[in-house]
Amino acid sequence: MSKTTFTIDADNMSLFMTPEMQEILTPDNVKALKGFIGMVNDGLDVDKFFDIENALANHEVSAAQAAYVKSDPEVAKLFEERYIAPTPDIDELLKLPKDSLGFAYASNLRAANFEQGFYPAVDIKNDVDYLNLRVRQTHDIWHAVTGYLYDLDAGIKLAGFQVAQNRSTSMVMFLAALFLYTIKTNGDFNHIANIIKEGFDVGCQAKPFLAQKWEEAWEKPIAQWRAELNVTSVRD
Repeated sequence: MSKTTFTIDADNMSLFMTPEMQEILTPDNVKALKGFIGMVNDGLDVDKFFDIENALANHEVSAAQAAYVKSDPEVAKLFEERYIAPTPDIDELLKLPKDSLGFAYASNLRAANFEQGFYPAVDIKNDVDYLNLRVRQTHDIWHAVTGYLYDLDAGIKLAGFQVAQNRSTSMVMFLAALFLYTIKTNGDFNHIANIIKEGFDVGCQAKPFLAQKWEEAWEKPIAQWRAELNVTSVRD
């Protein structure tokens, strides 16, 4: 007896799903799940991370995250203003004093051969969009101020820091995928847990990074920024 095979057009999948399944398996949820499973399979992938963040943008959990960060009055002011700074000139920042935030930010990017604006653009229609863009825009500033500089451990610490500061939905999914990837690859699970905790603890103690207009004080010494924001356990 010969086998009979058939295919289902993905555009008509909803015809074969119950209403409950349709509610769960929305295109955005499927994209987020695909990105999550991709990182479980392959480890950190920046494109997959942004896929997750973009897919969650319309989910109620992201709205709850934005409401949480706006509960701080200083952060709420930036949201109301929709504060977005212009992209700085790296060469000009490198002319600033070597103890300044601007010099640290620019020299870190140059040393790592990273470019500004590597992240996908965001069309700001609501608070979640603004939050995602502002975090992306200042991500490398956060690296400089925390001292968590450009290796995997530093990235994991900063993820823990962002979860503490922002209840970051995308970072929670990244860290969950990282734990599963570590189990799958028989990695050092305790090490991962410890460095997440280190970043999380520093984030809990520090004042809100999202409330800062960093770009208006590039010349301020980075040590002063850290003291004012109560940033501890710096690793330069």
